[in-house]
Amino acid sequence: MVFALAALCLLSVALLPLLALLAQLLGSARLPQLAALLGSLRLLDLLARSLGLALATTALALLVGVPLGVLLGRTDVRGRHLVFWLHAFPLFLPPFLVALGWFQLLGRDAPWGSALGARLLFSPIGVVLVQGLVFSPVVTSLTVLGLRGVDPSLEDAARVVAPPGRVMRRVLLPLARPAIAFAALVVFALSLSELGVPSLLRVRTYPAAVFTRLASARYAPGEAVALVLPLLAVALLLLWLERRVIGRRSFASLGARGTAPRPLALGRARELVSLGVWAFVALGLLPLAALAWEARRGGLAAIEQWAGASPWQSLVVGALSASVITALGLVLGTRLARRQRWSASLDALSVLAFVMPAAVLSLGLVATFHHRATHFVYATTAIMVLGMVARYSIFGVRTLAASVSQSPPELEQAAAVAGAGYLRRMLRVVLPMHARAVLAAWLLAMVFTLRDLDTLVSFYPPGRETLPIRIFTLEANGPAPALAALATLHVALTAGVLALGGALLWSWRRR
Repeated sequence: MVFALAALCLLSVALLPLLALLAQLLGSARLPQLAALLGSLRLLDLLARSLGLALATTALALLVGVPLGVLLGRTDVRGRHLVFWLHAFPLFLPPFLVALGWFQLLGRDAPWGSALGARLLFSPIGVVLVQGLVFSPVVTSLTVLGLRGVDPSLEDAARVVAPPGRVMRRVLLPLARPAIAFAALVVFALSLSELGVPSLLRVRTYPAAVFTRLASARYAPGEAVALVLPLLAVALLLLWLERRVIGRRSFASLGARGTAPRPLALGRARELVSLGVWAFVALGLLPLAALAWEARRGGLAAIEQWAGASPWQSLVVGALSASVITALGLVLGTRLARRQRWSASLDALSVLAFVMPAAVLSLGLVATFHHRATHFVYATTAIMVLGMVARYSIFGVRTLAASVSQSPPELEQAAAVAGAGYLRRMLRVVLPMHARAVLAAWLLAMVFTLRDLDTLVSFYPPGRETLPIRIFTLEANGPAPALAALATLHVALTAGVLALGGALLWSWRRR
């Protein structure tokens, strides 16, 4: 019964919107005109440009993330744990805030600004550089987890006959390849959905073309629905790649082993490599420092007036969404780890909801709930929570599947033999054993909900905008110090959530 309710919830927020979207398109009286619109060379060129930007961003993230993952995950770089978290922090922020920080540094009137720097920033190259650096921690993190998931006995056996560098190239990285491939897929999906960075840097993209048909004077929802079809096709291709190339290995290889691997010694190069890693990570944090400096010029004094209720709305939506995502993940992730019936199909649905561009999911939710009968959902915070659950359910499912897959099923089976029902087994056996993974899943879902702009910006109820939406809507006309102050507030909010969650995880680890 519990599994059926969880499955129904995921189907309602992830599959039903897609079906409603297709039904709305097929029932349109303007179907021939919409088909002609899709064949427009201008739109096809825009789609090709967006795909090219996403591919270039993914390539840059891999180029940065894999070496950093190796250095921070398997070598004795000084302060590697601290530098890892500093490197990962910008990932938990809306990427357009980082772009706004780079504008404060490299804009024409900025301290380091020049005409050439401004032209590069406000170009496709600038979009790729900003997004690639922001999303590279995805690759770094999954590379680290993939390397730590390798059985230490395999590494020890390889070290007997080969030097450490060759062991890394020929043994560890190939075994971590599923995690790295999944990271590439995640980065591509995030960059293809990204609306804020290209909009801020004045680079036209396909998702922006969909958004303008919903949020501008040329309101044309029928055209918007037609335009998301190519994006849906891309999402289905990504799902096929995930199922075909990666599959279960993307999470089964991420579990922690009982024995911590020994770090590879860098020897004489340790100091130089450590200095290079710290300098690179510090460079990634410079935009945040620039925002805080700009906020001092009068923005902080009026921050309450500019922010309104948006910070509290962000926290409410984030906490509710993360709680639902974690509950779904506990049920569906446990079933997936045990390879039980229907688990793979529901996992595929959660992957599809994440890899599809946010515009597709947003329009599907509008088509599903923008009716008189469901006005009590569409006009309240509930629609925002449903959107977040659909978009980020994968974090709950995959995080808890990775954790549960490392524990023996005999404990659950013994509880079942003793007469414990399904709900009691989940609450008394599975939940206590994987409490840290549950908290990690909740924290991950929370921070990604806090940073979300692309999904919510198309359907948030009036007066209920979250902080990223508030900043994005003020970006065109708001004063620079006020925007910098709101961005700094978002940075502080995210850092507070991560600090609190990290402290809880650390305290539980020491028990």
